[in-house]
Amino acid sequence: MGEFLEFFSNSIVASLLISIAIATIGSLMLINRYNYLAASIAHGSYGGIGIALYFGISILFGATLFALALALLLAYISYTHPQRQDISIGVIWATGMSIGIIFSDLTPGYHVDLLGYLFGDILMVPRSDLWFMLGVDIVSTLFVLLFLHQLLLVAYDKEFAILRGIRVKTLHTATLILIALTIVMSIRSIGLILVIALFSIPPYIAEKYTKNITSMMIMSGCLAFIMMLLGLIAAYYLNISATASIILIASAFYLGTFIKVRR
Repeated sequence: MGEFLEFFSNSIVASLLISIAIATIGSLMLINRYNYLAASIAHGSYGGIGIALYFGISILFGATLFALALALLLAYISYTHPQRQDISIGVIWATGMSIGIIFSDLTPGYHVDLLGYLFGDILMVPRSDLWFMLGVDIVSTLFVLLFLHQLLLVAYDKEFAILRGIRVKTLHTATLILIALTIVMSIRSIGLILVIALFSIPPYIAEKYTKNITSMMIMSGCLAFIMMLLGLIAAYYLNISATASIILIASAFYLGTFIKVRR
């Protein structure tokens, strides 16, 4: 056990910090049905990785700026062209990934394997990323604590929220910005392709067994941490990919819940 804790020390801390983000932002994604928007930001932010690689700047910095730009663009489209929003989401998704691929192709010389950012590797999370994760967790938790009542009104009855004078567009934009930040903080751990699955499954399961949003957030955070720990343990003893193990265990939880709910 001591060897396991020593080997996975950064990974366990990263799992805890990502679980906090899943509890808050993942739950907001679920009740607002933002998963497709989040997937577009996740895949589109690959463009920021490619540009950062080309210009030789920090990949985390480049991906953050690009993801924030995509979040603001999607927020604008959501309110100016809501009728065909799905088309715009798909275009942003594909365009961002294409930009990333082209800029990585144009980068001369040897460069890191960008597939690592698509599928992630939670065993390779540096300490600097943990501080970024902690900062995002603090901001997202404060956002939820300060605006939870307004966020629930917007999620379940947007027209009523507007009548109550709530700044719906501002909350919508702020939520997308926090989704972008949580995605970026998870890139190196989970990867752009797998991040949406992990941010969706624990809140989905928690929603089935809780009666209010606070309980749902707490349960989804605990579930996410348990799934990630089980994934790390499976990776350690079976000598397999940690990130893929985490996703498969989360998928098993989802399948079990899906079968039980349908009975």
